Amino acid sequence: MNLVLLAFRLMCLAWLWPVTLLNGSHRPNKRRHKDVYLGENTKNQHGGRIDFKMKKSDSTKSLLIKSEQLLRIEDHDFAMRPGFGGAAIPVGIDVQVESIDSISEVNMDFTMTLYLRHYWQDDRLAFPSSSNRSRTFDARLVKKIWVPDVFFVHSKRSFIHDTTMENIMLRVYPDGNILYSVRITVTALCAMDFSSFPLDTQNCSLELESYAYNENDLMLYWKNGNDSLRTDEIVLSQFFIEEFHPSFGLAFYSSTGWYNRLYINFILRRHIFFFMLQTYFPTMLMVMLSWVSFWIDRRAVPARVSLGITTVLTMSTIITGVSASMPQVSYVKAVDIYLWASFLFVFLSVIEYATVNYFTTVEEMKKLKGGKIPANFNATQTMAFDGCYHDNDIDLTPFPELPSTPNTERSRTATLRNSRNSAAEPPPTEGTRLRRKKSIKHNLSFIMSNSYMIDSYSRVVFPITYLLFNIIYWSLYSSR
Repeated sequence: MNLVLLAFRLMCLAWLWPVTLLNGSHRPNKRRHKDVYLGENTKNQHGGRIDFKMKKSDSTKSLLIKSEQLLRIEDHDFAMRPGFGGAAIPVGIDVQVESIDSISEVNMDFTMTLYLRHYWQDDRLAFPSSSNRSRTFDARLVKKIWVPDVFFVHSKRSFIHDTTMENIMLRVYPDGNILYSVRITVTALCAMDFSSFPLDTQNCSLELESYAYNENDLMLYWKNGNDSLRTDEIVLSQFFIEEFHPSFGLAFYSSTGWYNRLYINFILRRHIFFFMLQTYFPTMLMVMLSWVSFWIDRRAVPARVSLGITTVLTMSTIITGVSASMPQVSYVKAVDIYLWASFLFVFLSVIEYATVNYFTTVEEMKKLKGGKIPANFNATQTMAFDGCYHDNDIDLTPFPELPSTPNTERSRTATLRNSRNSAAEPPPTEGTRLRRKKSIKHNLSFIMSNSYMIDSYSRVVFPITYLLFNIIYWSLYSSR
C-alpha cells in the first residue's frame, strides 16, 4: 500500500514540473519590461518598488518620454542659451492686454492682466516631421528647456494664472522655432503727477527686460512693430484710455552693462463728472449758501452765526474727504486750489458779519455815551434780542436849545457876518477849484456809522469775485 502511494506522488510531481518551469521563465521578462516602461525616475520615487496600478493609470508619462526623446532633451545642456558664444539671440515679443484691473492713486500703481508671447529659434529642439506640423506642450516641458528670462521692471507683484492648470503654452516647430505664451497679472509702479488733479492726464508704462542677459547675449524686440501690442475693449470707471503704443530703448546698469528694454505705454485721461458731483458742486453750493447771511438782518446774531459756522464745518469735511483718498504729495493739486479758495470765501463771509456786528456795536456805544439816549430808555428790553443797541429802538429826541447869553449872541452875529461875506465873494474861476480829500479815518468813521452798507456791498462783491475765480480756474486747467 505504501508503495502505491509513493508511486502516485511521483507521478504528480512529474506532471507539475514542466508547468513550474514555464511560469518561472516568463516572470523575470515581464518585470524587466515594466521597469523599462516606467523608467528610473518612477523607481526612485517609490524607493525601488514599482506600483503596477499607478503605471496603468499614468498614460501621459509615456507620451512625455516620447516627446523628450523626439526633441532630444537629454542630449543638450539647456542651461545655456541657444548659440552660446556667438551673436545675441533675437527674441521677439508681442503682448495682448486683456484688462486693466485697477488704478490706485494712493499707491501710485496699476494692475494689468496680459498675454505675453515670446518668439525665438533653438536649433537644439528641431525635429524631423513629414507633415511639417508643430507640437504643443504645457508647463511640464517648459521647465526642461531654455526660455527667455523676461521680467517686469518696477513690478510690485505678479503671478502666472494657474486655474485649472498653469496658463503656459509651448509650441515647437520642426525647424526649431518656438512660441512661448504665458498669461500674467502684474502690478507695476506708475509715477503719477497730480498737479492738475482731477483734470489730469496720466502717462503710465509697463517695462519688459531680460534679467540675466545683456544686449550681447539677448536682443529683445517687438515682433510686429506697432502691431505687436493689441488690446481688448477696456472700460475703466474713472479713466478713459486715450492711447496704447509700444516703444523700445536701452537700460544701463553700471555693474552689468546695457540691456534691451521694451515699453507698453498708455495714456489715461480722468473722467471729471464723478468729481463734479462729489466735490465741485457741493463746494459751490456751500459757498453760495454762505452768501444767504448777507440778506439776513444784522440783528439776527444766532441765525447768521450758525449759518456761517455750518458752512465752514461742511467745507472742512469736504476737504478732509478729498485728502484722505489722495497720496500725501508735497505740491498743490488743482482740487486743493479750488477747495481752499472756496473755503476762504466761506470764511470771509463769517468775518464779514463779525465786522458788521462790531461796527454796529461801536456806533451804538458812541450814541449811548453822547447822551442821545433818554434817561427813561429801557436798555434791557432793547438788548434782549441780540445784545446790541439799535437806532430804531431808541427815541432820539432833539437837544433842548441853550439859553441866550451875551457871548452866544456875539458868536451868532459873527457867524452871520461871515456867511454874508462869503456870499458876496465872487465864485472861484475854473482852474482854482479845490477839493478836500477825505482821510482814511473819515472813511472808516463813515463805514462805522453806516455798517449796514457792508452787507449791501457784500451781496455784489462776493458773487462777482467768486464768478471771476471760477472762470479763471476752469479756463486754466481745462486747457491743459
